[in-house]
Amino acid sequence: MSTQTVQQVTRGRVRRTVRRRAVMAVLAVLLVAGFATSLMVGRTFYPPGDVLAVALGQDVPGASFTVGRLRLPRAVLAVLSGLCFGLAGVTFQAMLRNPLASPDIIGISAGASSAAAFAIVTLSLSGPAVSAFAIVVGLGVAILIYVLSFRDGVAGTRLILIGIGIAAMLESVTSYILSRAAAWDLQEATRWLTGSLNGAGWGDVVPTVVALLVLGPLLLTRTRDLEMLQLGDDAASALGVRVERTRLFVIVAAVGLIAFATAATGPIAFVAFLAGPIAARLVGPGASLLIPSALVGALLVVVADFCGQYAFGHRYPVGVVTGVLGAPYLVYLIVRSNRTGGSL
Repeated sequence: MSTQTVQQVTRGRVRRTVRRRAVMAVLAVLLVAGFATSLMVGRTFYPPGDVLAVALGQDVPGASFTVGRLRLPRAVLAVLSGLCFGLAGVTFQAMLRNPLASPDIIGISAGASSAAAFAIVTLSLSGPAVSAFAIVVGLGVAILIYVLSFRDGVAGTRLILIGIGIAAMLESVTSYILSRAAAWDLQEATRWLTGSLNGAGWGDVVPTVVALLVLGPLLLTRTRDLEMLQLGDDAASALGVRVERTRLFVIVAAVGLIAFATAATGPIAFVAFLAGPIAARLVGPGASLLIPSALVGALLVVVADFCGQYAFGHRYPVGVVTGVLGAPYLVYLIVRSNRTGGSL
């Protein structure tokens, strides 16, 4: 390799690194701005000084309740759940080399949703018990999908198709459960299934923080292995990656993030699906998407929740707003694949 070629490769790496860091910095600034706006703006506006005083534990008449008890836990949970959805979603997409391979599409979120509906309507559970039940079942569904798709390894297309089939069955189960629910249980289950930050409290925040602090770094340590897996199983194995072991480890960690976030907020539609592709467009090829996708996911949830509360004539759950954003992109992917004759 000539000196000129080496210099070109080096300059390309430097440009990609600079671009990635710049994108992450801009996303972080936008996220902080969105977070601050969600604390200050509402039916009553509180200036930054009052918000900061409340965050530091000082007593500010009016703001201590509105900001400290209502807006702050909601905004914190929006950021945390968005980080979880974005990080887990891009992990699946990178590992299986397919933008459809997100928990929204392959049945993991549907498993947690069906479990929550069953817990609320049939078992008459509420609060943390529903969340715990949803987490356990979500993990169980992910393991089932993995086992059913395993045949001399796990092919991405096979896992996606099996996941879509299981998601369809679970959605039918959810519809059946809701059809037999009493009025009060139906209202509670529907609110949970829509994906909502209404009623968010610190009890929802703590488990999500723990999951993110434990499972997030585990995924980040597998950044290189995920990059190798995008080259194909054979190439990754030749480069020293233990393919199936790595894939199972990554799936368990990513599903854990999805399960805990879904248990706290319900299945916020399409955040895990959208975060990776948006981050890829911003960062460009050849760079790790884990942290940028997590930031995009958090920004999506924060902005969508704020818009759902104040941008329209009525208040809408965050899952409704993200669903409106995500559905057209899913159609776009399918149309693009049909026109090019390629895979998704």
